[in-house]
Amino acid sequence: MLIRRETPADAAAIAAIHRAAFAAHYAEDPAVTEPPEPALVEALRTDESWMPTLSLVALEYDTVIGHLCLTRAGIGPFPVLALGPLGVQPDHQKSGVGSALTHAALGAADALDESVVGLVGDPDYYARFGFVPGARLGIVPDEPDWAAHFQVRALTAYDPAVTGEFRYPGPFYDL
Repeated sequence: MLIRRETPADAAAIAAIHRAAFAAHYAEDPAVTEPPEPALVEALRTDESWMPTLSLVALEYDTVIGHLCLTRAGIGPFPVLALGPLGVQPDHQKSGVGSALTHAALGAADALDESVVGLVGDPDYYARFGFVPGARLGIVPDEPDWAAHFQVRALTAYDPAVTGEFRYPGPFYDL
């Protein structure tokens, strides 16, 4: 497996990955005919929060099998990062692809002197990467409904003064 930055030629494969990866999550909701994650990635690419250097794909030979992006978010006046979406082709899930993408993204963010990465996701999954409930560091989501699944990962440049409400990039609120 190889992990690299996404290129424009990867866009269709990335959309297909997120569509397939999240389809089961929405299967019980007849109101959802298409998972919102492919549209979210497309909207993020045109948003000021987009950081092309932190949109990564996992390749098996020449086939894109996973995708993860980090985008610019904020906690008050402090710039931080938001992780997501993370998607892996269903036939490659539980094989380390998502973990490899997450480790690569966190390493790249740390190398860029970013301080904090936040996300809404499964606490059991993300704890293995050092994510903790945001409230533990004084960081809360700006949407109270997200609190149970909101987590943060402090990086090397973390400053304890970075506290307050975490705000995702605009496209996340259009889901």
